[in-house]
Formats: sequence, structure tokens, C-alpha cells
Amino acid sequence: MSETGTTAQGAGGDDHGHREHHPEQQLKRSLGFRDLVVYGLLFIAPMAPVGVFGTLDAKSHGAVALVYVVATVAMAFTAFSYAQMVRVVPQAGSVFAYARVGLGNGAGFVAGWMAMLDYVLIPAVAYLFSGIAMEALVPEVSRWVWTALAVVVTTLLNLWGVRAAARVGFLVLAMEIVVLLVFVVAAIVVLARDGAARDWLSPLSGDGSQGAFALSAVVGAVSVAVLSYLGFDAIATFAEEVTGGSAKVARALLFCLALAGVLFVAQTYLVALLEPVSSAQLAAEPERQGSAFYDAVDASVGTWLHDLVAVSKAIGAAFAALAGQAAAGRLLFAMGRDRRLPGVLSRTDAGVPRVALLVSAVITMVAAVWAARRDDGLDHLVSVVDVGALTAFTLLHASVVGWFVVRRAGGPVSWWRHALVPVLGAAITVAVIVEASGTAQLVGAIW
Repeated sequence: MSETGTTAQGAGGDDHGHREHHPEQQLKRSLGFRDLVVYGLLFIAPMAPVGVFGTLDAKSHGAVALVYVVATVAMAFTAFSYAQMVRVVPQAGSVFAYARVGLGNGAGFVAGWMAMLDYVLIPAVAYLFSGIAMEALVPEVSRWVWTALAVVVTTLLNLWGVRAAARVGFLVLAMEIVVLLVFVVAAIVVLARDGAARDWLSPLSGDGSQGAFALSAVVGAVSVAVLSYLGFDAIATFAEEVTGGSAKVARALLFCLALAGVLFVAQTYLVALLEPVSSAQLAAEPERQGSAFYDAVDASVGTWLHDLVAVSKAIGAAFAALAGQAAAGRLLFAMGRDRRLPGVLSRTDAGVPRVALLVSAVITMVAAVWAARRDDGLDHLVSVVDVGALTAFTLLHASVVGWFVVRRAGGPVSWWRHALVPVLGAAITVAVIVEASGTAQLVGAIW
């Protein structure tokens, strides 16, 4: 699709006409394709399934790798809709800007506001994960101190600039991928030497401990697995800081999701083969689900790999939060620039939205430290992060239909790209919202 003639360049102006932004409201273009992928994978985290493996294994009756295959396909609909709209509105506001041009100002504000719930709380969860992991390694220091320290360090990197943060983030991402590769090699060596604890096809067909294969069990687990992917969409918030046009953002979105899907399927397939505990046992003893991945690695490979994975998760979680905080800052910046939030948020310093970043950091710090000081803090945060993102995703799909099919503003209509894909994508996100807990739905509605 041509980026001239079909692009709502001035989505922030009245009637979506073109409007030049003041130099103090412009971001610096310095990111390449690799930088976008780094931010996306940092936010997702290459080993995101570690924390939810046990839950998914129990829910899916052992077909945990199949769950991630289905979840990747389900999220591909959302990635495709993002790729359509980022070409139309190559701006920092992401889904806020897309919904504005496709559905109107009211829907745009709702989409941005709900996405903010996601972008503010997911980093808080990640910071808390980092604090918990560090407390396990250094128990003399309370987890809330580690959590606050992680917020301060990553905020300073974000204030330094998007390019500098991307460089440091690349090193952290490389470390996470090396640890993941070490796990893969160690798992393959153990499987070749000792054989699998479960049937070789069980990660795709179920382990049989809870009866025959049940598609409904896999679908139910997918509603949890899609949470592992939340964050890949943050790539779209950097659209104004990319060199080479919005097509590069679209490619990065699709590439990041595909790569994450491959990593998730591979690691869950291997750890499921190493898992000495059946899915039925995990379902009967839910207290074992949270540490199931670590327990399987510890029992089959050794404590050294358990500790290596834990350290990687501690550092990786903090930098996942860095990417989320950066995305939240861009969303606040865009909403401030378009006068949907206080205009002070749209100020930049050397092309960096430092005011918006600081506001995002303060909100995230309060939420993360509050949760770190409570025994049930993590449960409270996790229960609501998904509703904001999924509501924004639903409005994203609707904006594709609104822009291309209803308004006919994007040239000739492709019924499969502009109608079928977004409608199916919206159906998936609505279904996951329906599956969410009542508390999460209530918090989302109040927000």
C-alpha cells in the first residue's frame, strides 16, 4: 500500500487534516529495524512462558506447546491489523491514533486510555518479577527495594534517549537468548541421554493423564497464553522515531511476533518432555504450577541451570519494563500533543519525551512498590493488565474496518485484509476478555 495519499499524517489535527507539530513536540528519528525488534522482544521477554508453564500445562491437559502454536496464530490477527494501521497513521500514539482516524475522537481516547492501563501495569508487573527474583538471590534486601532500584535504573536509561536504551537493551536481549540457547542445548542433551519423561508428541497432543485430547482445554489455556505476547505492539509507539518509513515498523511487528512464537513453542515443548509431574498432578496441586518450569529444569538438568534462568529472568524482567515504560511515555506524549491529556506531556528535550517518561515512571513506581510490599500484590496486578490491552486491540481491529471499509479512505477495499482479518481478530480478543476474571473486568470497566 502506498504511503502517500492514503496516510492520515495529521491525525492529531482537526478533521484529521495535516498539521505540523512544534519542534518541541517532535521526536528524533534514530531507530532501525533491529532496534524495533529489540524493544518488542524485550517487552515480551524470550522466556515469558517460564512463569505460566505450569498453569498452561495443567489447563491444556499437557498440550502446552500446541497452546502456544494456537496463541501465536491468534495474535497474528492483531499484528496484521497493526501493520495495516501503522502505514495509515505513522505516529507515536499507536492504537490511540489509529482509533481516532478510524472510529473518531471518542473511540481514540478510550483506546489510548485502555492501552495506558496495559503499558503502565505490565512494566509494574515486570519490575515486581525482577524484585522477587533478586530477593530470592539476595534475601537480605527486601524485594520492594530491588523493585524500586530497577525502576530508577531503567528510567535513567530511557531519559538518556531511545537509541541509547536500545543499545543496552540489545545486550540484555542477547544475554536472555544465550541463556535460552543454553537451556535448549542442555535439554536436548538430557533427552538424548535419558529419554523423555513424557511421550514425545504429548506437548502437542496432551499427556493423557486427564483423559483424551480436549480441544476445549487447549482453547481455555490459549486465553492465558496470549498474555505472554502482550508488549509486541509497543513497537508501533516508536513509529515517529524510525528511519526509513512506517513499512519497517509493520515488518518488525510481524517478525517479532513470529520469532516470539517460535521461541515459546520450542522451550515449552522441551520442558514438557522433561516434566516428571503429570498435568493431572499439576491441576490437582495448583501451588506447584508457578515453579513447574524451574522444578523440571532442576530435576532433569541441575541446579546450575535453575539459577542461571532465575538470574536471566531477574535482569530480563527489568528491561522488559524499560521497553514498556518507553512505550507508555510515547503514548502519554501523543495524547498530550493531541490535547487529550495535559499539553505539558508533549514536551521533548533533544527529541526525548522526558516529561511523559517521568510521569510514566512515577505511576509505575507507585504501582510496583505498592505491590512489592503486599503478599497479594502480584495477583492484583496480573489480574488486570490484560483487559486494557485486549480492549485496545479490539478497538484497533474496529479502526481497520472503520478506515478502510466504512470511510473508504485507504483506497480499494481488500475484504480479507480490511474486513475478514480484523473481524476474526476482534472476535478472538473479545473471547479472551470474556474469559478474564470478574475482578479484571470490573477494574477495566472502572478505568
